[in-house]
Order: sequence, then C-alpha cells, then structure tokens
Amino acid sequence: MIEPENATICDSIRDALRMIIDPELGRNIVDLGLIYDVSVEDGGVVHVTMTTTTKGCPASEYLKEAVRNCVWYLPGVEYAEVRLTYEPAWTPDMMAGRHGWLR
Repeated sequence: MIEPENATICDSIRDALRMIIDPELGRNIVDLGLIYDVSVEDGGVVHVTMTTTTKGCPASEYLKEAVRNCVWYLPGVEYAEVRLTYEPAWTPDMMAGRHGWLR
C-alpha cells in the first residue's frame, strides 16, 4: 500500500474508533489511550493493538469486538484483526489531554 494512502486509512480508523466509549470511564477509547497501534497492510488488512484499563477487565471482549466491527466497515478495509495486550500496562497518564497529545 502506498504510504500516504496507508496514513489516511490509519487516520480514518482512529477517527472512527472515537465512537467507541469505554463503559467504565465513559470516554472514547482513543482519547483514553487504549489504542496502542494501527497498521494497514496491502489488500486492506488492518491490525489494531489495544489494551484495557485493567487486566481482566469485564469489558475486554466487548471492546475488542466493537473495535473489530468499527474498523471492518470502513472504506478500504478488507479484514480487521484486533490484538489485546497489557504491555505496557495502561495508566491514566496515557489519556489525551494529560500531556497535550492524542495517541
């Protein structure tokens, strides 16, 4: 995939993911810093690496499925894979606005 096109799709994905609200904190998962990485391979294969606020969070599967479904329906996406990680562990310092940046 051409680099500018890849960046555009990644930006669109992050924008779309702002619709998903963490049920515990009531804020979107992007601004909470729960999305660690978004990458797009040739053919529209998207990989999202994310975390939850705590290991064993009861909303983990809900959030993974919400991310997968949200990404899957975006133009240019043919497949969406969502990976959950706890490295590094999430902290409130990862939230947007805490340091004036968005992940």
